[in-house]
Amino acid sequence: MTPLDAHARKALAHVADGSAGDPLDPSLRVTLNFHPHFLHRLADEGVYRSQFVTGTGNGGLTAHPGGDRWRWESRIFGGAYDEAPADRRPVYGALNFRRRPFGAAPRFGSAHLRLTAAALERATFCYPDSFLEPTDFGVASRMGLIGLAEADDMDLLDDYIEAQIHGPVAIARDVEALVLDPSHRGTEVEAAARRLPCPVEWHGGFRLSIAELRRHPGFRGPEYVELGALIAVDGWLDPRIVQEAAGSGRYDPQDVKKVWHCLARFGTAAA
Repeated sequence: MTPLDAHARKALAHVADGSAGDPLDPSLRVTLNFHPHFLHRLADEGVYRSQFVTGTGNGGLTAHPGGDRWRWESRIFGGAYDEAPADRRPVYGALNFRRRPFGAAPRFGSAHLRLTAAALERATFCYPDSFLEPTDFGVASRMGLIGLAEADDMDLLDDYIEAQIHGPVAIARDVEALVLDPSHRGTEVEAAARRLPCPVEWHGGFRLSIAELRRHPGFRGPEYVELGALIAVDGWLDPRIVQEAAGSGRYDPQDVKKVWHCLARFGTAAA
């Protein structure tokens, strides 16, 4: 088992004290969903790092002392990380209790790392997402959150059980596979992925026609439907197209993120 420092041990104990329920099914996995534009860095460093270290993320960018993410962590973990260095803080994923091939929380990206069973033992969980300041928590030995999530009527992009992995996530040790969208086959993303010390797999893919996108103007707003139509190629969106638009400098990345939400929500068979 990965050795944990005092901050992580304190955080795990604090959440365990507030958790209830039966032990987690050991066949379930935590997935870390992300957009794969930083795979070169991941291959170079071999460690998946938190937003406190990278300063980037696919949600709100509030991981700094006094920011919202810092405050949420202080509350959830009983102050365990208040004085911790940035590289000691947990990384975020979700429990794939629905066993979805594209990962538990695709709103955060088309790719995901599927962690090993051993990672469950150093994970804490909450439902709903920590930004909503939840009061229900779990650990592998006391996990009552799945029933709550299954009974809730959340949108497909919001129905995940958040997971926080304590201690470093080393690709060679802690990852069963990197799972990519097929739109990245034959690209620099795949080339970087092949440098990682873990298997590379492919899920069925996200793909959305502009005709279908236009049927959902109320999801994120009509302006994002029009932006999606603008960046589409031959009337279609996929993760590679959206990622290239986000990195082009031609569009506000936060606006492109809303287009990604539309693709993730309506661009799979599950939708």
